[in-house]
Amino acid sequence: MKGFSHRYCIVGVGQTPYGKVPGMSQLAHNVLAIRAAMADAGLTTNEVDGVLTKAPTSTFPMLWAPKVAEALRITPRVTGTLDQAGASNIGLIQYAISCLELGQANYIAISYGDNPRSGTRSTYARPRGDDALAGVFGAPSSYAMVARRHMYEYGTTHEQLANVAMTHRYHASMNPNAVFQDPITMDDYEHSRFVAEPFRLLDCCPVSDGGAAYIVTTEERAKDLAKAPVYVEGIGQGHPAWDFFRRDQLATSGAKVSGEGAFRTAGLGPEDIDFCEIYDCFTIVPLITLEEYGFCAKGEGGSLYEDGQTRLGGRLPVNTSGGLLSETGMPGTQLVVEAVRQLRGEGGPRQVAGAEVGLVSQQGGIMTTHSTMIVTKG
Repeated sequence: MKGFSHRYCIVGVGQTPYGKVPGMSQLAHNVLAIRAAMADAGLTTNEVDGVLTKAPTSTFPMLWAPKVAEALRITPRVTGTLDQAGASNIGLIQYAISCLELGQANYIAISYGDNPRSGTRSTYARPRGDDALAGVFGAPSSYAMVARRHMYEYGTTHEQLANVAMTHRYHASMNPNAVFQDPITMDDYEHSRFVAEPFRLLDCCPVSDGGAAYIVTTEERAKDLAKAPVYVEGIGQGHPAWDFFRRDQLATSGAKVSGEGAFRTAGLGPEDIDFCEIYDCFTIVPLITLEEYGFCAKGEGGSLYEDGQTRLGGRLPVNTSGGLLSETGMPGTQLVVEAVRQLRGEGGPRQVAGAEVGLVSQQGGIMTTHSTMIVTKG
């Protein structure tokens, strides 16, 4: 990225099983994902000297990164846990790059792992606070209001939302790691039950166990490792921050500001991107995100999906692993892993032909936080 004295890259990625994984703790998901990422890079725990994490959503324990480091038998020079909800994963990469730039570490592991499906679901299960009195509790009902506003302002249709779910599931059908691999049709979508109108079940990402991790280092240290590095060319952040119902506009997010920052630091534009891994906790989110990144005009995100432009072989393949909607409902770490695999040419039947530049988005809360990263082959 511009302004740094070195180039920085992701040199290893790893994951644990996704879905319902009985008997595996939150800690185990983090530790095993990091070990898999180290093995992918050809590194050992003696070489990794930084551990950064996003806290497990289901319990939010304190001092989580030090606990993960201890379980790995690492005494880190750099450690910390960041809370930007689903946007944390790219924020952690930005923090890791800052630490590497200052010479505070050599190889930094970043992870997220949780077991809300087989462990405790208390965070997801019941309403809390004043909002619950008015029925505005939980992500589905809140994002449903965002979707309704987008539909009202721009004419977005149920069929366009359905095409998001169908496209991402089509990609997941080629991903052996995906929780949901069976393709879905418009009829399947229309017969799935309502959760919070206009959202049906297939508009919503599942609650999933799982863990994913990656290793960040400098270009110089990456040269002798096991896999070709993937370079971080641009990072941006943009955080509306306020509760969504207090904002001037409902059908928007932090993607515009965040995307502009990522494109600026990379020296690239939307026309340079070969594929996107977009945070898709609900079907409305990719539409708004792609619009605000400048891939289409505001209100035209649904047409990108309806016209097949976001499918493999289309102009801009999106969520080639299935995303949160179909690969796993984990909050975003897996999107970084997929981008790295695409740029290495490890996508198998879902590989984007000639992929050289990818974009990853992350989002947290109810359009509350947003981060963007642009990665390249070199």
